[in-house]
Amino acid sequence: MREYKVVVLGSGGVGKSALTQFASMRDLYIRNGQGFILVYSLVNQQSFQDIKPMRDQIIRVKRYQQVPVVLVGNKVDLEEEREVSPSEGQALAEDWGCPFMETSAKSKTMVDELFAEIVRQMDFCPLPDRREACCPACSVQ
Repeated sequence: MREYKVVVLGSGGVGKSALTQFASMRDLYIRNGQGFILVYSLVNQQSFQDIKPMRDQIIRVKRYQQVPVVLVGNKVDLEEEREVSPSEGQALAEDWGCPFMETSAKSKTMVDELFAEIVRQMDFCPLPDRREACCPACSVQ
């Protein structure tokens, strides 16, 4: 059976823990992660802005462009408090070339579909060539 390593990133309070029960993410998790779920709260415009440098960090750490990513707007159950439109999320996902979903960890809306999608993305994305060292300090080949 194939092992999947998924990393969930987002600003504080967007619902990462509610989606996964994972602790805070660190660079080590980014290096070891094979797929990434980038989460923002659709009731918090700042969390949407905060997600952009997180993707840049993933690309820098992973050193290859073809990284499986799903962009997620969480808290769709709070529609009346929405600050980020679906079209803003969709436009960013199109710019990044990744899937976009809106979820609710609270009501479990689209959560199963989210994890099915990141696994699907990881299945179709080739892993980096392990014969090449990832950096000058790396001896793993």
